[in-house]
Amino acid sequence: MGDDGAVGLAEMHDAGSTTIAQDEATCVVYGMPRKAVECGAVDEVRNLEEIVKSLIELR
Repeated sequence: MGDDGAVGLAEMHDAGSTTIAQDEATCVVYGMPRKAVECGAVDEVRNLEEIVKSLIELR
C-alpha cells in the first residue's frame, strides 16, 4: 500500500486536527492505517463502531 494517505493525515495531525485510525482487528486491509500509525499521524486507534460513535459526537 502507498503512504500518500498517511502523509496527508500527518499534515492534518500536525496542523492540530484530531486523527483516528481503524484498528487492525476490524479492518479488512490494515496497510493504510498501519502506515498512519507508524508515522505518528494518529491520535487514537479504534474499532469501526467506536469511530462511528466518535464522528456522531463531533456533530
